This record gives sequence, structure tokens and C-alpha cells, in this order.
Amino acid sequence: MPERTATIASRSGLHARPAAIFADAAGDAPVDVTIAMEGMPAEDALDAGSILSLMTLGAAKGDVVLLRAEGDGAEVALDALVTLLETDLDAV
Repeated sequence: MPERTATIASRSGLHARPAAIFADAAGDAPVDVTIAMEGMPAEDALDAGSILSLMTLGAAKGDVVLLRAEGDGAEVALDALVTLLETDLDAV
């Protein structure tokens, strides 16, 4: 299963606007994407397309998260989502 790590760049972490932008992008991906804090067991990963899941994750600026996806287009989708997380979405 392809996976990527990303460091949260948004000043407010994955809360409010950054979470909404990221959830929309993850939900539009051609594969199901999960997100977890680095070191969290794979079975505890959350739906990356759910704003509620992102808000409960509690990821702050500088935290490292792990994205996973499987299927056709997973690699491309993960690369795009990492780029989003490593961008300050509060400034967009």
C-alpha cells in the first residue's frame, strides 16, 4: 500500500479552513485515502476526506502525518495531498 509522510505547514494545523481544503481534495481523489499521526497504528487511521476526522486528528503545525491509499492513481493522489499539507493553507 503506497504511503507518504507530510509535515503540516498551516499555522492553524488541520483545523477549519485548511481541514476543509484538504478534505475536499482527499474526497475528490480517485482512491480512498487515510490519514494518521506518525507512529499511530494503521488500524487507527482516519478517513482523510472527512473534515470531522481531520479535526479530531488534532494535527498542529509541524506535526508529521502519514497518508495511505491503495488502487489506481494512489501514488499521484498521495503526492498531490502531501503538497497540500506542506503548504500554508491559511495563507491561500
